[in-house]
Amino acid sequence: MTIPGVNRLVAVWAAALMIFSAPAWASGTRVALVIGNSDYANAGKLANPANDAGDMAEHLKKLGFQVFLGLDLNKAAFDAKIRDFSAALEESGTAILFYAGHGLQVGGQNYLVPVDAKLSRERDLEFEAVKLDFIMKQMELGREDQTNIVFLDACRDNPLSRSLARNMGTRSTAVGQGLAQVDAGVGTFVAYSTQPGNVALDGSGRNSPFTAALTKRMLEPGKNLTSVMIDVRKDVISTTQGKQVPWDHSALTGEFYFDPKAGPVTGDAASQVKVLENALAAKARSSDVASTAALTQLRQRVRQMDEETRRDRDRVFAIQREQMQVRDPSKVGSLLQEIGQLQIGMSSRSRDQQELRVQIEKLEQELGIVAEGQEDKK
Repeated sequence: MTIPGVNRLVAVWAAALMIFSAPAWASGTRVALVIGNSDYANAGKLANPANDAGDMAEHLKKLGFQVFLGLDLNKAAFDAKIRDFSAALEESGTAILFYAGHGLQVGGQNYLVPVDAKLSRERDLEFEAVKLDFIMKQMELGREDQTNIVFLDACRDNPLSRSLARNMGTRSTAVGQGLAQVDAGVGTFVAYSTQPGNVALDGSGRNSPFTAALTKRMLEPGKNLTSVMIDVRKDVISTTQGKQVPWDHSALTGEFYFDPKAGPVTGDAASQVKVLENALAAKARSSDVASTAALTQLRQRVRQMDEETRRDRDRVFAIQREQMQVRDPSKVGSLLQEIGQLQIGMSSRSRDQQELRVQIEKLEQELGIVAEGQEDKK
């Protein structure tokens, strides 16, 4: 859509000044910590993470990064790799963390899981897993004016988190699904392979859907990180048929380009105006993409909560059947307490679902989308 007149030109050139004045990349060296854990001793082997990390490392090397690559790391090797990466951070302008493998959240804290972790008890977390906040603190420490980028392809279905939750008893609710949202510091960008609290797919090929899209898009010339992530999100939504929606949180203060030679296109004034018009149009389209992604996330969360309620209801019925065979009063009391906790959880979940459905209806109206289950009634 074109808007004739001087005001249009002034607005475009104002945007140009903002874009051209923003740094295309930070000064200093570019370093990356790339970890892929597949061969878990106590959680089964994952198909993609080692491939994902290896391919990501090769791409980043082509783009001028000094890469610290670790594959199938136990806790000691994981810690050593972080220490090597941390030593290189002081002189770096841009730092990237890419992690593929098992991860989990407990009490709102995210943990990355080495291949030798057992996680039999809650106290094992600090000894056997790696707290994501620790790595991010290293990336941000003394680097307030630099750029930090975190990619987490770690939201897979994790048997270790399930066994840990069982062993935590009444504190099992502290073990959340997927990863928790990270509040990034200034200059930091965090991207998840799927929305916080959700589980990502491994995929059927060499790479996960997220890493396949990211390694493809990051090499495309002239695109900044925001544009790359919009394309990655669309690719993953398409590949997974809406089951997975990559998510990101940005506190960047300038543009970032994977290619250090890239930046806004220069040339004659008419060419620059055309480039900026296309960028503005793309931004408008991305707003719809973001709303559609949010709608997909909310719908999926409601379906997950339906499934959780179904499992809890089945568990209540099973406990009630078990209770009929029990004569020990203390055991009966324990069973009744478990039923009570499950019922409280179902009630709370029902209220949350009502709030989510209000948000879903609002987004459907904004996007002009027919509500799920209503298509056949039209």
